[in-house]
Amino acid sequence: MAGGRETCLTLIGFLLICMKMVASAKSAPEIPTIDQAYSKISNSITVEWATVPGATSYLLTAEDGDTVIETMVANSPGTVTGLKAATLYEITIRSISAAGRSQASPPKQAKTVLAAPILEVSSPSSDSILVQWEAVYMAIGFSVSIMQANGLGSIWKENTTNTSLTFTSLEAGTLYTIKAYAWNANGIPGDDSTCNQRTSPRAPANIQVSFDSGALKASFSWALAEGAFNYTVMALSDSSELTCSTAFSSCTISSLQCGTEYLISVSASNDAGSSKSSSTVTLKTVACAPGRVTIQEDPPGHLSVAWSNVDLGDYYVVFVKSDDGLEVHCNTSLTECNFLSECGFTYFISVFAYNKAGQSPLGDIFNYTTAPCCPSDINPVLVSSDRVEIVWSPVRGAELYETKAADGYNTVECNDTVPACTLSALECDTKYNITVYSFSEVRGSNMSCTPQFITTAPCSPEIKNVSRDAFSTINVHWQSTNDDATYTVTAQGEKGLYQCSSMGESCTMRGLPCGSVFSVTAVAETQAGRSLPSYSVPLETVPCCPTGLTVTQITQSVINVSWTIGRVAQTHVAVLESHTGQSKCHTHQNYCLLGCITCGVNYTVTLKAISATGLTADCSYQSYFSGACCPLGVKLYRLGSNGIRIYWQASRGSASYSTDLYGSKGIFTCTPSAGLSFCDVTEIPCGDVYTVMVSPVAETGLKLTFCPKKIYSVTCSGSTLGMVIYRGKRNEE
Repeated sequence: MAGGRETCLTLIGFLLICMKMVASAKSAPEIPTIDQAYSKISNSITVEWATVPGATSYLLTAEDGDTVIETMVANSPGTVTGLKAATLYEITIRSISAAGRSQASPPKQAKTVLAAPILEVSSPSSDSILVQWEAVYMAIGFSVSIMQANGLGSIWKENTTNTSLTFTSLEAGTLYTIKAYAWNANGIPGDDSTCNQRTSPRAPANIQVSFDSGALKASFSWALAEGAFNYTVMALSDSSELTCSTAFSSCTISSLQCGTEYLISVSASNDAGSSKSSSTVTLKTVACAPGRVTIQEDPPGHLSVAWSNVDLGDYYVVFVKSDDGLEVHCNTSLTECNFLSECGFTYFISVFAYNKAGQSPLGDIFNYTTAPCCPSDINPVLVSSDRVEIVWSPVRGAELYETKAADGYNTVECNDTVPACTLSALECDTKYNITVYSFSEVRGSNMSCTPQFITTAPCSPEIKNVSRDAFSTINVHWQSTNDDATYTVTAQGEKGLYQCSSMGESCTMRGLPCGSVFSVTAVAETQAGRSLPSYSVPLETVPCCPTGLTVTQITQSVINVSWTIGRVAQTHVAVLESHTGQSKCHTHQNYCLLGCITCGVNYTVTLKAISATGLTADCSYQSYFSGACCPLGVKLYRLGSNGIRIYWQASRGSASYSTDLYGSKGIFTCTPSAGLSFCDVTEIPCGDVYTVMVSPVAETGLKLTFCPKKIYSVTCSGSTLGMVIYRGKRNEE
């Protein structure tokens, strides 16, 4: 029995082992065997193997000792990507089915190929291309080839161990394709790089020059260069360099200088760079107009005009025309002419040089003005205790008026082109000696003008103490430095207004209701005028700030500051401040005029609101740029038979200008290019009288119209020698 039992147990164990082996055979597919592993791209390895029966996919594994990268593929061959270039990897594969995955196959080693070199290409000359690259890891050599991008011509190929290579003897202005790759110690090539580069063009040939002596401009033409995108013409002299650029075979350079020899060269360019300059061509212009013209009146009544010699000048003609229409001239081979003159006139003088080639270009037109007269009927009008407004009638020959107010210690000045001025920042209750001097640009100020005397309004009194007794009587005490002034004290509150007057330093008000808050102020009055109110006492809160601050330019040196008065505010102080100084007014109104403003300067505008108790609120700050200065020295030049050039001297500060000519035959307007102080009006009828005004233009585009106007007469004398005659200044309200 025992032996039979042992035999039965042995049989059962054998059956269990057989069943386990069958179950194991169904749980995983066979282990695949790698046939080969190789790399054709620097970031991948391709693996080939024999198909495993029952396998639905395969797991490829690449390991370099630092990283492990796995890729699932469906069948052979399969590729592992995301690898490092020139790196040795150990490759294994597992087969996968629905029952599971096999063990890893025996490993096989494969190395990725070299990375492609990163190319930098340029064309240092019209027949060469330079190729450069960084060193490639594990590379011992490089192959670089080049051919025309259109497929024409031959292919050049060079091998090198360096990291740069230059291809020469190439076609100028031609697009080339460059291809390069590296190889390792086994001669296996890596990835390649491809790029395009164009050679720079050759210098243009067959340069032709056409010169226009009247317009002082030249036109240039040349033969087109292969592969050129653009051409640049350079006109070089000892003092200047002018250029013009074009994509065509010709261009024009204007604004050539008279009496100058230019060397002309032309270069071509494309996206690869510029060619060498062509051989230079010489261009000579016409002679210049005479310069260094000086005008003197010595003795008075005699004008002497002198100038410097000019190259190629055979003789000279001087034209002198006064603003009453009389014109004279002299013809000489010397460098000086003399004329009779009269006081109170402006003379316009031009000098021309002549030779066999013809007349020189129109030079500067000079003017000489005799000393202007002093202003008459000066009418000083007291505006406030710190400002005086003065008006007078215009005088002949004055281009600017200078007003000075002196009190023996200090002097306040303002300059303006209109016959009016507002003097600011004056001392109250002070006698001033006010003088208006007329000024012309050439002759300067007439210092013989008679002064006027004016006393400003009294100073505002200062309330020192406000007290109330048991009978509702208010005693107000103040302090003031005024002479012979009558003071009026006002107490104003929610329930009424009360006043008292005195010529001393105190007064009493009775009958005031109790339980109210009053603002108490004092005002001084003399024969000269009335002062601003004193600071009120008491004031528990600061006043409301005014709104709607507006700054308006009235004249070149006067602006108006206005605002909307806020609640509780009694007086305001407007201040304009810049690096040139400060202008200030103190007023109980909602505006004030500020004078002595410097044109063309950026000011900080400050407006303060002052309460009845003297507390001050700094209500508004803003930047204000005063209008550009009116130009001086406005002159007209004749350009040919039907053109006028208006020239002026730009004043301080950068500004744009607009010029208007008003005549019976039309209105003509011109705007100069940026940075120029002249502009030209063409096709203007001669034989007419024109009113000329040169106005600054604000950044907003607004034309400032307070500059003076001048009247000129344009004659029709001759085909090219008609004169522009100054007829005087036009006076407007």
